[in-house]
Amino acid sequence: MPHSHQILVGDCIEMMRTLPDNSVDSVVTDPPYGLSFMGKKWDYDVPATGVWAECLRVLKPGGHLLAFAGTRTQHRMAVRIEDAGFEIRDMIAWVYGSGFPKSHNLDGEHVGWGTALKPALEPITVARKPFAGTVAANVQAHGTGALHIDACRVSWPDGKVPEIGTPGWGGPAKKLNAIPGQAGSTVERNAPCKLGRWPANLIHDGSSEAIAAFPDAPGQLAAASTSDTQRAVQNCYGNMKRGRGTEASADSANSGVVGFQMKIGARRLDSGSAARFFYCAKASRKDRNEGLLSSDAPAVAKDATMRDCETAEWSTRNGNSHPTVKPTDLMAYLLRLVTPAGGVALDPFMGSGSTGKAAMREGFQFIGCEIDEQYAAIARARIEHEITRQQEQQAESDQLDLFGTA
Repeated sequence: MPHSHQILVGDCIEMMRTLPDNSVDSVVTDPPYGLSFMGKKWDYDVPATGVWAECLRVLKPGGHLLAFAGTRTQHRMAVRIEDAGFEIRDMIAWVYGSGFPKSHNLDGEHVGWGTALKPALEPITVARKPFAGTVAANVQAHGTGALHIDACRVSWPDGKVPEIGTPGWGGPAKKLNAIPGQAGSTVERNAPCKLGRWPANLIHDGSSEAIAAFPDAPGQLAAASTSDTQRAVQNCYGNMKRGRGTEASADSANSGVVGFQMKIGARRLDSGSAARFFYCAKASRKDRNEGLLSSDAPAVAKDATMRDCETAEWSTRNGNSHPTVKPTDLMAYLLRLVTPAGGVALDPFMGSGSTGKAAMREGFQFIGCEIDEQYAAIARARIEHEITRQQEQQAESDQLDLFGTA
């Protein structure tokens, strides 16, 4: 497992200019959002187009860029990334329930009015460096251009893989001996992937608030019509069953019958719809401070205000003084999605090193840029602590293997 990492201290454009063309497999970063967060000068604006142009240069053809943003400035972030030469592929939403509204609440006759909504998501721009030819050829040549779907699948509820033929196991269908315009073509049910569901462009923190935002999945698609006349394209909301005028409800004891008669993929009988999405909570105190000297006392109380956060003694009471730490599990998931095995991941806005820590955990190589030496030092300690832990776990595993073969 590679543990190669390089930390470059200085302006990220100047630091990236020292890197060769086409030398990086992925860019996964949490840049400034341009919101003047806590009055920080570095958060005055989103990164300039020139920053993303350097990311484009050092990326291999087909390499992906994942960049967090704020909801108010996501448009500026995406436009600058696109202006640099990237193609925008998607946007991932990280949804959470622990946001605190920074609202100016009115009083007097206007009590009940405010100026802000509660923040509950952060968008992540998904972009890719253009390449010539097919995706398959580019992956063969450079290892980049595609997403590693199987490495990021969402496990089935309770770890149970749905059986073929049960209502809505959600697997794809393919027609055998299909003749255009001819009814009765044979349909084969492909077995659902044992690794889990296909990853979505939504990630949530597993909180009750986030889960409650989604209705339960069972039977979510109703009959399109009681007519038994079938059409090739029935509607824009999914493949819905027709001719169900005399069919038992899918919520009854006859749901199995409905499952066999229904068009493939029409229902998803999960135990709660949020099970279809990857979830990751915000960074815990343990995650933030592993490898650092820190007090057991939190820097702020549970119900702290934004002013409390701004005036807290982060540097003396909390080992990691960076105000916007991303959880390692989340960065690891994103790295797996866009980085080939053993590949090099770049973070031009490294901060306290969550991306680097995640890269070490996942076996990737890492290059991080950080303009603030204080944060760079925190990142070094966190990354080196993760390397030590991985080495200890490997040594323990090797010892167990040796003992088992003795």
